[in-house]
Amino acid sequence: MSVISDQKSEVRSQKPEARSQKPEARSQKPEARSQKPEARRQKPRNTNPVPLLSVQNLRTSFHTRNGIVRAVDGVSFDIEKGQTLGIVGESGSGKSVTCYSLLGLIPQPPGKIEEGKALFDGRDLLAMSEKELRTVRGKRVSMIFQDPMTSLNPFMRIQDQITEPLIIHDGIDKETATKRAIQALEEVGVPDAPRRIRQYPHEFSGGMRQRVMIAMALITNPELLIADEPTTALDVTVQAQVLELIKEMQRKHGTAVILISHDLGVVAGFVDKVNVMYAGRVVESGPTREVYYHSKHPYNEALQRSIPALQTKGQELYTIPGAPPDLARLGAGCAFAPRCAYVQDACRSGELALKGVAENHESACRRVQDKEIQLSVNSNQ
Repeated sequence: MSVISDQKSEVRSQKPEARSQKPEARSQKPEARSQKPEARRQKPRNTNPVPLLSVQNLRTSFHTRNGIVRAVDGVSFDIEKGQTLGIVGESGSGKSVTCYSLLGLIPQPPGKIEEGKALFDGRDLLAMSEKELRTVRGKRVSMIFQDPMTSLNPFMRIQDQITEPLIIHDGIDKETATKRAIQALEEVGVPDAPRRIRQYPHEFSGGMRQRVMIAMALITNPELLIADEPTTALDVTVQAQVLELIKEMQRKHGTAVILISHDLGVVAGFVDKVNVMYAGRVVESGPTREVYYHSKHPYNEALQRSIPALQTKGQELYTIPGAPPDLARLGAGCAFAPRCAYVQDACRSGELALKGVAENHESACRRVQDKEIQLSVNSNQ
C-alpha cells in the first residue's frame, strides 16, 4: 500500500509517467486483499465473555420485632447467556430471597437491600427506579414462582394473564396477543389451547397450571428466566416433563436459567453450575459434576447423604442433625458449625469467605481450604 501512496504523489507532478505505472499499482491490490483473511484469523478471541448477570455482594435483611434477619448475606455469582445456574439448599437458606431481591419483589418495609450490585447487561437492577425495573421485569427477565395456584389470579381468565406481558411490553393489540398466547400454550403441551385459554386457573390441574406459568414467563422471549422451585408439589413424572419443557424452551430461545431448588436430584441433570447456600451465604460453588462428585463443604456432603435414593437398603435414613440457625441471631464463625461432623473450635470464630480450592471450585469451609480434611467422594460416577 505504501507503493500506491508513493505513486499517487508522482501523479500530481508527472501525470504521463503515473499513467504507465497504474497497472503496477493495480497488480499489488490483490496481494493486499489476500492478507485480510490472515489478519482476521490472527484477531484474538474473547475467552472471558461478559456475564449476562453479575451479582456482587448482595445483602438483604428483614427488620422485625425479633431483630434483623439477614436473609441474604454477601452473595455473589455470575451467569452467562444460555447458561444454567442451580441454587440449592434447605428451606430458609436465602435462595428465593436472593432472586426476589434482583427483581425488586422484596416488600419494603420490612425488607431492605442493604448492599450490593446486580449488573444485568451492564445496568444495575438494584439502582433502578420502579418505572425502569418494569421495563426489564417480565420482558427481559421473567420468573416462574413456586406455587402456580397462588401466583395465578383466580379471578382472571388464563387468556388475560398470558397476554398481559405482550400488551404492556410489546404494545401489540389484544387479538394478536391472544393468537401468540394460544401458540405459547400449545408449545408447552396444553391440549385444546383455543378453548382452555378462556378458562380460569382452578379448572387446570397442578401440572397444567405450571405449564401455564412457563408459557407466561417465556412468551416475551426473556434473556433470563428465574425458576423458583418449578416442580414443587408435582409428581415425579410431571416434574420430569416440566424440566424437559424448560430445557427445550432454553435451547429454542437461548435463554439463561437460574433454577432454585432444595432437591439435589432435580438440579443434577439440568444445570451447568451449582451454588450451595446455607444461612444466607454461598458455602460452595462450582461446576455441577465437581460439586456432586467432589464435595468441598461438609454441608454439601451432608445434603447428598440425605438423598433417600442413595441410601443402602435396610439401613436407617441419614438426616442432618439439628436445624438451620436463626438468621436474626447468627454468631461469629461458620453457621453450619453446630451441625457439622468436622467442626473444631477454630470454626466457631472469625470471618469465613468463599475461596478457590480447585479449578473453578470454591468453598467457604476453613478446614477444606487448609487441606485439613478430605471429604467423601460420591462413588456413583
